[in-house]
Amino acid sequence: MHPAPSIIAFTTFSGLGFGLLFWLGIDPTPPSGWVGFVFFLIAYLMAVGGLLSSALHLGHPERALKAFTQWRSSWLSREAVCAVATLTIIGVYAACLVLGGWHVAPLGWLGALLSLGTVFTTSMIYTQLKTVPRWNMPLTPALFLALSLAGGALLAGRVTTALVLLLLAGAVQVAWWCLGDRRLSQSGTDIGTATGLGSRGAVRAFEPPHTGSNYLMREMVFVVGRRHALKLRAIALILMLVVPVALLLLPFGHLLALVAVLSHVAGVLVSRWLFFAEAEHVVGLYYGAR
Repeated sequence: MHPAPSIIAFTTFSGLGFGLLFWLGIDPTPPSGWVGFVFFLIAYLMAVGGLLSSALHLGHPERALKAFTQWRSSWLSREAVCAVATLTIIGVYAACLVLGGWHVAPLGWLGALLSLGTVFTTSMIYTQLKTVPRWNMPLTPALFLALSLAGGALLAGRVTTALVLLLLAGAVQVAWWCLGDRRLSQSGTDIGTATGLGSRGAVRAFEPPHTGSNYLMREMVFVVGRRHALKLRAIALILMLVVPVALLLLPFGHLLALVAVLSHVAGVLVSRWLFFAEAEHVVGLYYGAR
């Protein structure tokens, strides 16, 4: 599928922001005063900035408020509701810490749980799509949550926790790639099922459905070369896992910590680009994709 920059930014930065809010919410001795203000500001800039960037992908951004109305059936709507609830509750929690120095632990824990809920609902927007077999598996929510928690721990300065979670997130990412590569072939979907003619025998395309490009071909039949994909996977793992882990194993320094964070973010951006670029939508079979 076509990897739109707005969606890549949304899934990357909102996940990191809500991951940081999770760790700030469960911290038994959370930062307060100006230090707390900086931590919460970074988390909100990432979470809110990511959510706002997703609106750029809408055909009619002015109708974004309607996303809140379908929470009974739409994971997108549930994500919107969870995000607003999280930001509101954590906002009150942060205000108590920063302005009054009061640690209202129940608010923090509730906000932390809602932060994970928001990341989960984001992942389910993609996991529910049976038309994209690569996404339609339980490891997709696990991947989103693992990267959110690992990135959040890294931003929160939890070195030991970040080391463990980065390794776990890397393992989940590799497993997701390995299983995802086989999902389309294992789904039983081919050009026969795509056209509805499979019951009549072997089906092959006589000629393309269109003589020129159209919306579906631009958005749903994006193709990335296998060799390029493997190189980008290696780059993603090196940036989001190897470099941060190596830097965290060195004696702590603020500059090293900053480089580790920037490297991790860059790696997740590459991983998210592949998340969309490698996703084979079954509509591609109708246009002759294999």
